[in-house]
Amino acid sequence: MEAMRERVLVVDDEPDVRMLLRTNLRAAGFDVLEAANGAEGLAMAKHELPTVIILDLMMPEMNGIEVCRALRRHPPTSRIPVLMLTAKTSEEDKVVGFEVGADDYVTKPFSPRELVLRVRAVARRKPDQGSAKPIPARAGLITMDRAEMTATIGGKKLKLTSTEFRLLELLVRRAGSIQSRDTLLSEVWGYQANLDTRTVDTHVRRLREKLGKAGRLVETVRGSGYRLNTSEP
Repeated sequence: MEAMRERVLVVDDEPDVRMLLRTNLRAAGFDVLEAANGAEGLAMAKHELPTVIILDLMMPEMNGIEVCRALRRHPPTSRIPVLMLTAKTSEEDKVVGFEVGADDYVTKPFSPRELVLRVRAVARRKPDQGSAKPIPARAGLITMDRAEMTATIGGKKLKLTSTEFRLLELLVRRAGSIQSRDTLLSEVWGYQANLDTRTVDTHVRRLREKLGKAGRLVETVRGSGYRLNTSEP
């Protein structure tokens, strides 16, 4: 019996964009679902539960931010990776997208090959298998519990997106060790090294904000990457 192919839901009000994505994603081995507006896309996501959602930001009826927020509030769709697709390029727009739970941000015009690579990367992310629960990671006052998907500082729970959780957990598990942007792209996002993206920097900036005073512990090592420093008092 042939294995079920992974499905990508493309939500975009531009027929040409949907056709371009449909052609390239199908050529890459994905089944493709399509929706022409935000409300239709949200309903389809809840009914079909696709592997990945490509979500345009500016759409009629419901924009991408509203759709993404609704997806994250709905338990069956809350963990589906979302790639936000838009012509907007400002840092503020990206931060808003990440804040409501988008996993990445791709700007138009885009490279279909690069977008397919990103879709493949997030589609490969699987929950932990087996009955053994992963051991919680700790560094200083920060505790990460992957089994419960919770992060706390001094016992206070942080409100993180799934991508922010993975990023912080990696830094916690490797506290004191410098992690290059390529390493973070590969291990947190599953992307190939040397991909031209500001995704890491934008997520680190947002993560620092959510950590509050502890945000200073996530250090930028110029020319090298990032490191969690727990040696500060």
